[in-house]
Amino acid sequence: MKRILTYGTFDLLHHGHIEILRRAKALGDYLVVAVSSDEFNAIKNKKAYHNYETRKKMLEAVRYVDLVIPENTWEQKRNDVLEYKIDTVVMGSDWEGDKNFECLRDICEVVYLPRTEGISTTKIKKDLGLQEPVNGVDQIPNN
Repeated sequence: MKRILTYGTFDLLHHGHIEILRRAKALGDYLVVAVSSDEFNAIKNKKAYHNYETRKKMLEAVRYVDLVIPENTWEQKRNDVLEYKIDTVVMGSDWEGDKNFECLRDICEVVYLPRTEGISTTKIKKDLGLQEPVNGVDQIPNN
């Protein structure tokens, strides 16, 4: 059995997310998805619309996903590969060359897949007029 692992926040689940999950699963038999915890997102200065538990439940409902685990630190990746007996780590091409994934090449294959053109969580937030809070205060979009 070939085991695949990918990482992400997976906020505002959209067809770009589904595509990377579908293509990742096509590379093997079992797909593990590590989802950034709320605490880890705070460390990365990233704010998700949905909390970790909601994002986890949404991913568990996707037919390509076999297991969802929390991503709590940058450093856990090596342990995840070993613990879950991962053969291939898959990430979007925007992560290509990143030290957090390149350092895994001695214990597994690392594959970068092209992103789905025209879609991203950032684009969705922008299109909807959603903005990051400024100094902890939500911004009301100008319509």
